[in-house]
Amino acid sequence: MAKSYVKFEVSKEVSDKALEAVRLAKQSGTVRKGVNETTKSVERGLSTLVVIAGDVEPEEVVMHIPQLCEQKKISFVYVPAKLDLGKALGMTVPCSSVAIEKQGEAQGAIADVIARTTGKSAGAPEQAKEKPEKKQEKPKKGRTQEKAVAQTA
Repeated sequence: MAKSYVKFEVSKEVSDKALEAVRLAKQSGTVRKGVNETTKSVERGLSTLVVIAGDVEPEEVVMHIPQLCEQKKISFVYVPAKLDLGKALGMTVPCSSVAIEKQGEAQGAIADVIARTTGKSAGAPEQAKEKPEKKQEKPKKGRTQEKAVAQTA
């Protein structure tokens, strides 16, 4: 039975690719392990990809992470077992969630996972980083303009 926090099903191929991305990022980049560290990383907007285990008990432990990721526009993916996620990190204990901050050599794998889960190209996050349009500001009245207005009146 699917957990209530799992918003979409992920194929075995995509979950294997996500675990491979975690492995590569652990070796050459920066990862945050565990629910608390993942939550902090997402809230600060430092994460590139969040990987969440699909068999966490109780569900409430990780239920907030997908919603946070959607608010911050950070991609996330599910893997079937927290034991597999722990092994991908090189740990002997299970891990409920991981946030990849610096991609390192996992950049290609992460881009592939994001493209397969969101249906968007991997370049989509770069579009959000474009410079926003400058708003036209109203001219401020300085003392010289105020004096000129007062003298003509």
